[in-house]
Amino acid sequence: MKTRVLASTKVGYELPIDEAIKFSGKEAGICYMPDTIDAILQEDEEKTIKRANGNMKSNHHSVFGHPRYNFVFEEIPKILAMIVNNEKVYDTSEKSARYTKMEPSKEEKVLYEKWIEIYKQRIHEVYPSIEEKQAQKLAQENARYLISVFTPATTMGHSVNFQQFSYVLHLMEDYTQKEPDTDFNKLLKPYLQEFVNMHAKFKVEGINPDSKNRKLSLFSDIKRNDEWGENYCVTYWASFAQVAQAQRHRTGSYEILISSLDSDKYYVPPIIRDTELESEWLKDISTLSKNFPQGKMILVNERGTVENFISKCKERLCGCAQLETALQTKETFKNYLKNTKETNQRVYNYLMQYSLGARCTFPDYKCEKPCIWGAKYALDRKI
Repeated sequence: MKTRVLASTKVGYELPIDEAIKFSGKEAGICYMPDTIDAILQEDEEKTIKRANGNMKSNHHSVFGHPRYNFVFEEIPKILAMIVNNEKVYDTSEKSARYTKMEPSKEEKVLYEKWIEIYKQRIHEVYPSIEEKQAQKLAQENARYLISVFTPATTMGHSVNFQQFSYVLHLMEDYTQKEPDTDFNKLLKPYLQEFVNMHAKFKVEGINPDSKNRKLSLFSDIKRNDEWGENYCVTYWASFAQVAQAQRHRTGSYEILISSLDSDKYYVPPIIRDTELESEWLKDISTLSKNFPQGKMILVNERGTVENFISKCKERLCGCAQLETALQTKETFKNYLKNTKETNQRVYNYLMQYSLGARCTFPDYKCEKPCIWGAKYALDRKI
């Protein structure tokens, strides 16, 4: 067995589009090469380009997935990051609104700053042993539910292959042209078009997903039925913030039901639930409704395999995970067990190994960084 590097990421270098196409043409040559890889690497450029163009015309686009680009998107809205992150395949590193202080719009900032202080005080009341620095981070995590998904405050490193990025740009442009002008879309479409315009050279007409009848995968008008077995399908209410967390576990599939974007439901963090602060929170966040705050509740469909669900549990059933996501994962787990106990013994027995609680109780998981909650309180905390 042998190995060699044909190409790799290089800091400060941007692969020209024509070079990406030629490299893809060489990769395409491997499929039917009569000789060795060196013969393809040394062939005439015209032959390589002709082969690449032939692949475009035949919709054999996978060869254009070999070249890869590493982007940094700055000051983009959260919803745009969610749209990009929902299209596979990619790698992303995103500025955390859980752990870093955000700079929202003037209108949002007043309430954001107000609630950071309220949450901090409430955290110290309920959990006096939590240190000031940790309380500050947890307060920011909960106050960020007020920030609009359209606030251009996110920075993310995003690595994606050439084919996929061209597809995404085409899908974005299709959305701006074909989807109705709802209140949500009136805010979204200008950002989508701006993103497409910024990356126009990557939107290659020959690398277009039209023949595959694809749309942006984050949005759906289909209300799916729950199913439980080797594969699962479940729909639940979640905030925008939770969807953004959940979709980062790439083995699952997530969709937002379009009709639910008009809901008037908002997430109430458990630490203020059933207190006098709850009504004040709902009053404040509802004043931002036209901005679509991250705490707005929407219907979300999640699908995947049972093995990938457990893989998700190994990340989300944890005292360090976002609380809303952890609790929703716990609820899905409970429903999975309930709905397979009498119908699918193999799946039920498989799930039972992991049914004691947080991931630190799993038989095949070892926690390297124990949290302040431990297994006992990891999923029973309020913050």
